[in-house]
Amino acid sequence: MRLRTELQAHDDGGDFKDQTFGWPELQAASGVDRPQSFSGKGAAPSAAAMRPCGVMADDNTGAFQVGQTGLIVRIPEAEPAVRRWRDRFDPSAEAGVPAHVTVLFPFLEESWMDPPLHSALADVMRSHQAFDLQFQRCGRLPDVLYLVPEPDTQLRQLTEAIAERWPEAPPYGGRFDEIVPHLTIAQGQEEAVLEEIEADLLGRLPFTARASSVELMVYDGTKWQERASFALGG
Repeated sequence: MRLRTELQAHDDGGDFKDQTFGWPELQAASGVDRPQSFSGKGAAPSAAAMRPCGVMADDNTGAFQVGQTGLIVRIPEAEPAVRRWRDRFDPSAEAGVPAHVTVLFPFLEESWMDPPLHSALADVMRSHQAFDLQFQRCGRLPDVLYLVPEPDTQLRQLTEAIAERWPEAPPYGGRFDEIVPHLTIAQGQEEAVLEEIEADLLGRLPFTARASSVELMVYDGTKWQERASFALGG
C-alpha cells in the first residue's frame, strides 16, 4: 500500500519522497521473436520478449515509443471542466490522450495485439459490470493536481483482473503495491498555478461519469490513438 500511504502522508502535511505519479517511464526491452499469439492463456512471453509502455503523462513526447499501449476508461463528462487545463498542463493531452482514468499501464506492445488477445480482453471486460463514478474533489501531490474518482473499487477490480490475466504487464511496471485511480489535470507546475486550477475546478464539481467500456490506446509515433474499445457487462 505504498502509494496510498504516501498520498495520505501528503494530505496530512507529511513529506512525499517518491514524486512519480501518472504513467511513469519504463525502460524498453526487446529482441525475442514473437510467437503466433498471446491471449493470456498457456505459455506467456518472457519478460525479455515484451517491451513495456513508456511515458504517457509524466514526460514529453520525446520519450514516447511507437507501439506503446495502455488501457484507460475515458471520462468524456470531465472534458467541459478539465480540457482547457489539461491542454495546457498535462502532456498526455497534447499527445492525444482524452480525459481518463488509467486501468492498466503499461500493457503489451502493439505487435502482440492479435485477434486472440483482443478476444481475451473482451472476455475480461464483459465479466465486469458497467458502473458510475462521482468526481467531487481534487487530489494533490507535489507539482500534480488530479480529480478523485469515487468509489474506485470497480476500477481497482478491473486493474487487478487484467494484471492477473497478463502478469507480465503489472500496473506501472510493478513499482507500487497499490494503485490509486486518478484523473490527472496538471503536473510539473508551481503551487500557485495548481491552486488557480483547483479553485476553478471546485466551481465545476461534482459531476457523474458512466464507465461502460475500456479503451486500448496505442502510440503511433505522433499521437496516442484508440485502437479498440471493450464493452463492460450490463
